[in-house]
Amino acid sequence: MTPSAERGAVLRADAARNRARVLQVAREQLAMGDDSLMLNTIARLAGVGVGTVYRHFPNRHALLEALLAERFQRLVDEAQAAAAEEDALSGLHRLLRFILGRILDDAGFAAVLESAGDADVRTSAMKGELDRAVAELLDRARRAGAVRRGIEADDVRRLLCGIEHAVRSGGNDAERAEIYLDVLLEGLRPPR
Repeated sequence: MTPSAERGAVLRADAARNRARVLQVAREQLAMGDDSLMLNTIARLAGVGVGTVYRHFPNRHALLEALLAERFQRLVDEAQAAAAEEDALSGLHRLLRFILGRILDDAGFAAVLESAGDADVRTSAMKGELDRAVAELLDRARRAGAVRRGIEADDVRRLLCGIEHAVRSGGNDAERAEIYLDVLLEGLRPPR
């Protein structure tokens, strides 16, 4: 191995450690209730240069996506399990309750879910998997006559984000969340 190749390997390992340290500090900040995710502050607390943070995470949203990747994967797994349920409508209802619970628990998660643009291709890929699972549920429920025509997976995601916004603006009342979700579920039914 040439000296430049060895130096490159060391830099890659250092870069990986720095990225992990930045994520650790950002998680600690979130755990302490600071959801500002100010990249300059995180760099200082992580003991790395601001440029290092920006190389890995060009903006707050990119950092948020990285922090939520595991949670988002759990959502995708839940969507795929719901899509595999024998009763598509039951699977859809269960999944929508699961998603709403996740986005009400974490405003950052809601921001990543509703974002039109993703910083990381992995986030885009997971959103694609989520949409495919929801689309499969919608199609199966539609074939069973339980869901109206014209509603697509991205519509469902937007509607859930709308419920999340309504609940937050109304004081995070869990009872209201359940009522709003029931209205959405009723609205998915075919017109009478």
